Amino acid sequence: MSVTGGEPPQRVRVTSSRRSAAPMHARPVTRDLDEQTGLGDVYLAGLMRAQLRLSLAVLGLTIGGLAALPVVLTLVPATRTLTVLWVPFPWLALGVLVYPCAWFLARWYTRQAERIEADFAEVVESS
Repeated sequence: MSVTGGEPPQRVRVTSSRRSAAPMHARPVTRDLDEQTGLGDVYLAGLMRAQLRLSLAVLGLTIGGLAALPVVLTLVPATRTLTVLWVPFPWLALGVLVYPCAWFLARWYTRQAERIEADFAEVVESS
């Protein structure tokens, strides 16, 4: 319908025939998880993806850190014969330095895993 001559369009009153309809309530996420609906599967898939990313990051850091020692020993020949307090550097690196690094990495993994689970629980409880 086009307006010609500068006349404003006629007003139309819109009413709903569903006056007695019950208001829609938000469906809690816990119900979607319990009933294994598509939305619940999306939430669980997101949680599992976050956990997988974290696990792969820790695995990569562990392998990268352990693989770095042979690379350093190969590229810097002086480290092969280096001694610290009468202990050869390769032994010191493998016998002493690896364990604190592994402990810090495990602690970081635990904190991040707890944070991921807390974020997931917050999403589930808030809806």
